[in-house]
This record gives sequence, structure tokens and C-alpha cells, in this order.
Amino acid sequence: MAEKKEQSACDGQCSSCPSATTCNDPQKTASGLQSKVQMNVKNVILVLSGKGGVGKSTVATNLAMALSNKGFNTGLADMDIHGPNIPKMLGIEDQKLGSYDGKTIEPVKISGKLGVVSMAFLLPDTSSPVIWRGAMKNTAIKQFLEEVNWGELDFLVVDLPPGTGDEALSVAQLAPNIAGAVIVTTPQDVAILDSSKSVKFIEKLGLKVLGIVENMSGLVCPKCGEVIDLFGRGGGEKAAKELGVPYLGRIPIDQEMRIAGDEGRPFILKRDGGSDQNKITWEHVDEVMENILKQIDH
Repeated sequence: MAEKKEQSACDGQCSSCPSATTCNDPQKTASGLQSKVQMNVKNVILVLSGKGGVGKSTVATNLAMALSNKGFNTGLADMDIHGPNIPKMLGIEDQKLGSYDGKTIEPVKISGKLGVVSMAFLLPDTSSPVIWRGAMKNTAIKQFLEEVNWGELDFLVVDLPPGTGDEALSVAQLAPNIAGAVIVTTPQDVAILDSSKSVKFIEKLGLKVLGIVENMSGLVCPKCGEVIDLFGRGGGEKAAKELGVPYLGRIPIDQEMRIAGDEGRPFILKRDGGSDQNKITWEHVDEVMENILKQIDH
């Protein structure tokens, strides 16, 4: 009864309706709201955060690399139009997007199983800003989804900018087969406050929250082995429990992870080398990646 009442109250204003991404009401088409793009992908994973600087792009990069290493055909879409960092983290910032037929964009290939698109590939240099408003960003996002020769994808990992603005809304409306969203946070209260907003944002869109990742959670001193909680610890797990969403695990602060990003070699590739702390961090990263896959299969 409640469902029928809600449907009968529909006023056709889809652009402001939080359920527009999953609604099948005939009025949706008449409203002119963008329909899902045509692309061959089984699972789209959104990676977002409530604020910047929490390691969202690092998580997205390592997730995409981990999926491709498991044999999945994977795409990585850097939808942070104003701050595209994925190419730097993969060591491909000098690459450019091309086209064989003048119609379809070819992604930059990292391997036979992983392709990447990013606004950074279209800029003349790394210091060039993108001074765009919503409509232009929406057009670019649609092109990165629909006009790229992704092939048949098992997974498309979408790295979104911080917050709950245009880019996140556009991807949620346009991308098909969204498996859910991974929320990245750091342990301190300010970050948790903003990540909670991201969880509510995804829920209002009618999408699944795959879980919360607590990044930068504790630092193991390389000299004495003591754990130092620079940003606190446990905030992400506590928030997940309070919000009723899965907790995907924590990733500690590790200098090797920072170096890996700067050198363009994802940390997930460092499994068999480095210090004892490096190996501990890798185990945490691997656990997070496995938990994300479990939530998708759940």
C-alpha cells in the first residue's frame, strides 16, 4: 500500500528525485532525464569520499589493479574532472587518448586486462586547470562511459571527486549495472562526518553501499614497531556500525604506499618485496579488496 501511494504521488520532477536512478516510471522518460548509457559492463563500482585527501584515488587504483590481476577485464574511469590523479599513480601521465576511427575513444592500456580513461590525458600539461561548469562535465562523463572502446568489462571502477556533487550524480544516472559504492575515509571525526554524508547520498540514490574503508589507520614506527595513531583509529569501523553498512577493513599509513603512488606503481604489486611493515600493509590492502568482492557477490 505504501509503495502504491508513493508512486501515485510522483510529480514527474525526476531531476530532483533521489530515486530517479532506479525508477522505471513512464514519467521518467517524458521528463527528459538522461537514460543509462549503452556499454557492456557487468559491474560498476563507485569509489567516493566525503572530503579530499583521504586516499580515495589510491584505493580506486589498487582495486582496479587487483581485479585485473585476478583475470577480470577491468576499466578504470577517472571522473575527477578537476583533479585527475589516476594517471600519475599508474605512471602513465604522459599518455594521450586516441581513436582509430575518429568516433570511438581508445582507453590507455595498462595491460591486456586493464584500460584507463582520464581527463588528464586530454590536457596539454599536468598544470593545466579544467575550468568547466556542470553541463560540460556531464558531457565528458557521458563520453568516458559511452564513447570509449572498453570492450566487454567484468568491472568498471569509477574514481569520483570528493563530495556529492555533479560528477557523482551524473555517473549514478548514466552508468548501467552499478554494483555499489565504496566509501573511503580516515579515522578522525571530521572525516567520518563527511563520509557519513556520502553513505546517505548513495542510499538516497537507491544504490548499494558496499562498505567503508578506513584509510591511514595507524602508523607502525619503522624503528621500534610501536603503533602511532596519528589520525586516531577505529572511526571508520564505528561509523559503519552506526550507519548499518559493511566495514571493509583498514589500511595503515605506510611510506611505501606513498612512494608507490609517486612512482606510478600501485602498492598492490609489492606483495613479495619490502619491509615487514610493507608486508603487513599489503595484507590489509588485500583484505580490503577481497571484502569488496565479497560484498558484490553477496
